[in-house]
Amino acid sequence: MARVLTGIQSSGEPHLGNLLGAILPALELAEQHQESAFFFIADLHSLTSRKDAQSLQKSTYEVAAAWLACGLNTEKDLLYRQSDIPEVTELMWYLACFTPYGQLKKAHAFKEKSKNLGQVNAGLFTYPVLMAADILLYDAEIVPVGKDQKQHLEITRDLASRINHFFNESIFIIPEPHIREQVMTIPGIDGRKMSKTYNNYINVFWDEQRLRKQVFRIVTAPTPLEAPKDPDKCTVFHLYSLVATAEETEELRKKYLNGGFGFKDAKELLFGKILERFKEAREKYRYFIENPKEIDKIFQQSAERAREVAVKVLNRLRKALGFPPR
Repeated sequence: MARVLTGIQSSGEPHLGNLLGAILPALELAEQHQESAFFFIADLHSLTSRKDAQSLQKSTYEVAAAWLACGLNTEKDLLYRQSDIPEVTELMWYLACFTPYGQLKKAHAFKEKSKNLGQVNAGLFTYPVLMAADILLYDAEIVPVGKDQKQHLEITRDLASRINHFFNESIFIIPEPHIREQVMTIPGIDGRKMSKTYNNYINVFWDEQRLRKQVFRIVTAPTPLEAPKDPDKCTVFHLYSLVATAEETEELRKKYLNGGFGFKDAKELLFGKILERFKEAREKYRYFIENPKEIDKIFQQSAERAREVAVKVLNRLRKALGFPPR
């Protein structure tokens, strides 16, 4: 079975959109394969824009706790910090020496900010090379990516093919992107895509009082209580349909269409369903946040397993380059 690998930005507690749109689908994909999946916290990538040590550490633990709470199988799969694997930066340098300057200039992450080069650091410019090292270092075969990261994965594939061709041997496995055609768009409390940028997100790991307050801030139409309501144009209904069963969703749809059912009642149902759906995850999250040493233990064990693979892959390239093995 194929090896799945995905990187996780250390940007703080994942919200409902992150859970439904990325974390749970990635864990489900990992369960479909017997090979250990590699999940890593991309803390080195974070340095391109964030350099506050306390903030980075806090975010790393929050992200790790969320993935563990959602069911990451530590007996089978790995969860490690990118910065715990020194081989990744060594490989990045080797890959950089095979990467055309023009190819990096065309990378969208750089192009978006290239109009103001004063704010662009070398780390951002070489971001795709580090991403390639993250993937190629572990013989990853399947890489779940969003459409915005597809270009970077193509750079990875191109680099692997170029080096294999240059040395006329299969040093690297050519990874395949896993892009879900039906990408789930999770609406935020204002109807736009749920995002921390818009500050319109719902965090299922908040305490009940704060979570309920956020759910009740969801914007709804000024429709009278007694009037029928269109469920397909309601954010509350949309969110409910994503966390409830098909039968529960159909029951709520009927209440909307029949009238005499208010948005306040719908929000109460949504709040209750979120608590029910993520009850176990909320409990596990609190445990890991209160016991960061448990996360550290998982990081350490996973890093040791990851480095066993990394050294073997790195040595294939070092041998081709004429360097002694590690």
